[in-house]
Amino acid sequence: MLELKNLHTHYGLSHILQGVNLAVNKGEVVGLFGRNGVGKTTVMKTVAGWVKPTEGEILFEGQSLAGCTPDQISRMGIGLVPEDRRIFPGLTVEENLRLGFLQAPGTGSAEKRSKLDGIYQRFPRLAERRKQMGTTLSGGEQQMLAIARVLTGKPRLLLIDEPTEGLAPIIVQELVTLMQSLAREGQAILLVEQNIHLALKLSQRFYLMERGQIELAGASSDEAAKSKLLHEVSV
Repeated sequence: MLELKNLHTHYGLSHILQGVNLAVNKGEVVGLFGRNGVGKTTVMKTVAGWVKPTEGEILFEGQSLAGCTPDQISRMGIGLVPEDRRIFPGLTVEENLRLGFLQAPGTGSAEKRSKLDGIYQRFPRLAERRKQMGTTLSGGEQQMLAIARVLTGKPRLLLIDEPTEGLAPIIVQELVTLMQSLAREGQAILLVEQNIHLALKLSQRFYLMERGQIELAGASSDEAAKSKLLHEVSV
């Protein structure tokens, strides 16, 4: 579904991604791990079109994303849940959710209502707070809103950046349950997460990044690969 080939990205003179090769298959959850500052978030932003690559290729379902704008990439079926959530101030929960329909132009009012009802069934907390300002929600509820807003566009590939960072354990478990449910439904997910033990339970495969490159790749069920991963991140 997604394939990165020799991907390079710069921020000014800083060479952040240095030849990244990575793939996500249909219906697969893939973990992307590494210490802070190695380029994980830049991978997500580059795929989503927020940052332009300087070399290499990004293919989504066999189609090159070269020259595509973020809104075009979103409408193609790639949804990014950024680390900072980007809840819009001055808008209610439901108004934030309705912005997700911009990913699927031409959606009729009845279809929008049906999609919102489906979102509220999946996120009952958001249903209870639909008229509340989005920025007044707790951190965990804002994370749910950020994920729900992307899901209104029915993405075929979901990019989730650090969803559990700074959240209470009970909220983390709710998010894990949500992602497990999405995975069972066949949602393809590329997940950046510092809690490696948690992410390995969700993912079928993983990649480890170091200094802008992929240093290790393996199956989450492979005990030897997991052991090497945990050793590398603990050194």
